[in-house]
Amino acid sequence: MPDRGHERLFDALTTKGTAFTHDERRELGLLGLLPNAEKTIGEQVAHTYQELARRPADLDKHVFLRGLQDRNETLFYRLLAEHLEETLPIVYTPTVGEACQRFSEIYRRPRGLYVAYPDREHLREVLRNRPRREVDVIVVTDGQRILGLGDQGIGGMGIPIGKLSLYTLIGGIDPARTLPILLDVGTDNVERLEDPQYLGWRHRRIGDDEYYAFVDDFVTAVREELPEVLLQWEDFATAHAQPILERYRDRLLTFNDDIQGTAAVALGALHGAAKVAGRPLSQQQVVMLGAGSAGIGVLEMIRQEMVAQGLSDAEAAERIWAVDIAGLLTDDRTDLSESQRRFAQPAARTQGWTGTALADVVHNVDVGVLLGLSTAAGAFTEDIVRELAAKTDRPIIFPLSNPTSRAEAHPRELDFWTGGRALVATGSPFAPVERDGKQHRVAQCNNVYIFPAIGLAVTASGATRVTDAMMRVAAKTLGEASPALADPEEPLLPAWEDVPEVATRIATAVAEQAVKDGVARPDDHLAATVRRTRWTPDYR
Repeated sequence: MPDRGHERLFDALTTKGTAFTHDERRELGLLGLLPNAEKTIGEQVAHTYQELARRPADLDKHVFLRGLQDRNETLFYRLLAEHLEETLPIVYTPTVGEACQRFSEIYRRPRGLYVAYPDREHLREVLRNRPRREVDVIVVTDGQRILGLGDQGIGGMGIPIGKLSLYTLIGGIDPARTLPILLDVGTDNVERLEDPQYLGWRHRRIGDDEYYAFVDDFVTAVREELPEVLLQWEDFATAHAQPILERYRDRLLTFNDDIQGTAAVALGALHGAAKVAGRPLSQQQVVMLGAGSAGIGVLEMIRQEMVAQGLSDAEAAERIWAVDIAGLLTDDRTDLSESQRRFAQPAARTQGWTGTALADVVHNVDVGVLLGLSTAAGAFTEDIVRELAAKTDRPIIFPLSNPTSRAEAHPRELDFWTGGRALVATGSPFAPVERDGKQHRVAQCNNVYIFPAIGLAVTASGATRVTDAMMRVAAKTLGEASPALADPEEPLLPAWEDVPEVATRIATAVAEQAVKDGVARPDDHLAATVRRTRWTPDYR
């Protein structure tokens, strides 16, 4: 941290800008470098919010906020905290999707590390060039599967930057101790390769042998440089995401948010929905449209929860139906991955069916829960939803695909087709649904309910691993905070203004589970430790 003078004034992590007092200006060598007025951080927030409000488009607002973060991190996070519901979709989904697509165009200042394949012989040097020595959380992507937008190459860096902003905003992770990383292994996006402004390695993606060797070298460098850091994998292609997670989850402190975070927040919403529906998850028939890494991750956590509720592994498997573009996953298909095969139904169960598409599954199975992680817009058709709603009093329907344009159905459609009986949570933000003259907020299964709490938990507890039990207890604690438990007309997940406090409760439960699992040190005052660990956007 710069001690004084011009460098202190322009250090984004420690500056106060016009909030430096006259005495501080003299002490730190800032006298004359600022206008005479002394502002409070509240006055700075009010002024900055006015500037933000004048930006006409969401992408313009995104660029403005990123510029503010580059200038004054404390003010950036205070502004976000005071306008959380309004700014969350700007700094992350859905606006971050467009920001990734236009990353090279809107690029202003470097943030994080770009680990490029041509520099593969110098990975330790790259890691040692990180802006700050001590790091608690890394978010890394290779840009191949950004939201539902596909391969964005180096543009994928917008995701780790955005995720880490939420680690700080919601989870209280010190922004000085976060590090976004982009593994630049090329791109198969022709539009990016032909764009003269493209800032990444202008090369097709490398083959799997070179790819896995590169990832292995990267992990080795991280372990040597930052052995205690939490490494979160983000937006990797389905073919790579699960193998990478399985390879490293028992070697270092790591998790995959698309697989485990998505699963935990979906399970959290399901906890509340099942209680409102009056039918435990273990007694539901669950259908998932989408059998990629995220979909399979959700089903795996559902299976674990069903077992925890008393079913055998085989009994749980009988209640889970996964559908992909080719139809129901069945044991006679030869195109399934090992993780998909775990959820393949016996082909004999479809005997007499006219087909195995989603509509056929809903027609032939007593479905109570319908989930979507397919990015197939409109896949939950009126006919499918109405047939499902005829089977149960409170159908549970979660169109979870991102961004909004890829959602399997819109909440207002689901509400209309089910006569207001559907218990709905989405993956993207949607406007409230109007029913009986009232506005009903739609729960968004945003991973922000989970991953910042995981970061806070492992940072506070000193955990060395992220276990399945830690993720399930995160989901359970989130489910217990469902407003719908007190009033079935309320949404399934807490309001955004309550999320930081809910994250603290989740982090405490997760830290306690880490101790039970033997991956964290015992602490008689763990709840207090978690709260004490939180960074807050206040000038020091």
